[in-house]
Amino acid sequence: MAKRRANGEGTITKRKDGRYHAAAYVYRPDGTRTRKFVYGKTREEVADKLTELQEMTRQGIPAASSTMAFGDYLTYWLAAVAPERLKPATLNSYEGLSRLYIRPALGKKRLNRLSPTDVRRFLTDFRGACLCCLRGADAERPEDKRVCCAVGRCCKRRPSARTVQYIHAVLRSALQQAMREELIARNVARIVETPTVAPQEVRPLDAAEVRMLLKVAQSHRLYALWLLLVSTGLRRGEALALTWSDIDLATGTLRVRRNVQRIRRELIFGTPKTKRSVRTISVPQRCVRALAAHREQQERERKVAGAKWKPTPGQPTGLVFTTTTGGVTDPRGLNRMLTILCRNARVRRVRVHDLRHTCASLLLAQGVDARTIMETLGHSTITMTLDTYAHVMQTTLRAAADRMDDTLGSDDPDED
Repeated sequence: MAKRRANGEGTITKRKDGRYHAAAYVYRPDGTRTRKFVYGKTREEVADKLTELQEMTRQGIPAASSTMAFGDYLTYWLAAVAPERLKPATLNSYEGLSRLYIRPALGKKRLNRLSPTDVRRFLTDFRGACLCCLRGADAERPEDKRVCCAVGRCCKRRPSARTVQYIHAVLRSALQQAMREELIARNVARIVETPTVAPQEVRPLDAAEVRMLLKVAQSHRLYALWLLLVSTGLRRGEALALTWSDIDLATGTLRVRRNVQRIRRELIFGTPKTKRSVRTISVPQRCVRALAAHREQQERERKVAGAKWKPTPGQPTGLVFTTTTGGVTDPRGLNRMLTILCRNARVRRVRVHDLRHTCASLLLAQGVDARTIMETLGHSTITMTLDTYAHVMQTTLRAAADRMDDTLGSDDPDED
């Protein structure tokens, strides 16, 4: 006797080959409805897939099919799958790359007809094309239609190798999901190689430049922030998302638990970059004193602002580095502030992220081991630390060799 299906489970039947399949009506990207089948080795597996299809239909999300246009599949993947797996900043980047570059070039290709040759040709053309012209007549938004070559003035802005890698990552991730859903037999993007990215040599400030910069920064209202960035190597978003509950001035420690980023026009608080980025850091006493002074200054600013002190909606309570009216400090504004400080201190212009590199370089110069630096910076692996600061470590390695000579003594038998 055939097993009766559960209430609301949908149409699930057993095939002659022993597998199960189910059917449900779903939305196409064009808004029409069609019958879609899912398959599995067990009844429970098919029931889960069917429930997922039905939930997407209730939400009005289109389901994917192997014959749909690749551009439509990208739309589906970015709307239904990617938000569950990617951080907001990464998702925003993937959406922009898809809209500006991938969909105009490959969007009309059928998903099950996309070949390695199509991907390879697209990446080759993309690598040699002008970025503005790539945002041409097929662009979906008016602000993207900047076709400089059409008027005979090519800006010659070519994509970097890193941008090509990001484009490839979008293709690879989207097609991998299509494989999981059994829409395609292979991920053609994995077959195509991408250009290697030559690592850029880190150029941190040296100790003398840091002292000059901090001397000028003492009069800045965010002096404690600049000192903290140089001393602990925090990422920009990590430092601006700190609350007073994250900082223990008595023990001189702070906990990194969140970050803040600008996504389009909003400041979004989220989790740090990697699991290792959630960490506890020991803070130098000079930073402790600066933070204590900053806390007192913040209280004075609160009293002066009065009713104008209005925290940004969604920000955590007790944010450390706020604006003069209690709002979130925009991460992008820090680079402008640092540019002015560098100019006044007469040191070369650096980015806020370069202060993170500066912290690591100063620690290495003091003989701090790479493992400790990895934990301080929140790198995911020690390999990242060693690769990023390999050139800086040469001085440390030379000093270690010299100390070994001193320890072993002279090889001249006449010398004791």
